[in-house]
Amino acid sequence: MTLILLVILFLCLGVAYPGVTGIFMDKLASKKLCADEECAYTISLARAEDDYNAPDCRFINIKKGQLIYVYSKLVKEREAGEFWAGSVYGEQYEDQMGTVGYFPSSLVSEQYVYQEANKTIPTT
Repeated sequence: MTLILLVILFLCLGVAYPGVTGIFMDKLASKKLCADEECAYTISLARAEDDYNAPDCRFINIKKGQLIYVYSKLVKEREAGEFWAGSVYGEQYEDQMGTVGYFPSSLVSEQYVYQEANKTIPTT
């Protein structure tokens, strides 16, 4: 009886959640600037000058006044915008802390530079 219920459950889940297919997303840049080879160390602390709503999962939402740890800076290509990668900082933003994503560099001002981003790393 238990086996039959498990099979039925498995079949129902298979119908409800068919095979996952990926969506191709263009690369934002071919290179990024980091403080280390893994882009794990914080480059700077920035403050959001305006709100930003993430258009897809590669980006993070930011609210005006939020502090953001910056880990890498994409090298601008052609007519693309300049994006940085970072995570939101502060107790009032606990639900977003630890999520790293891109945001437009034009919407933030660097408050404090911890170390220079002098390593050029290819993006993946």
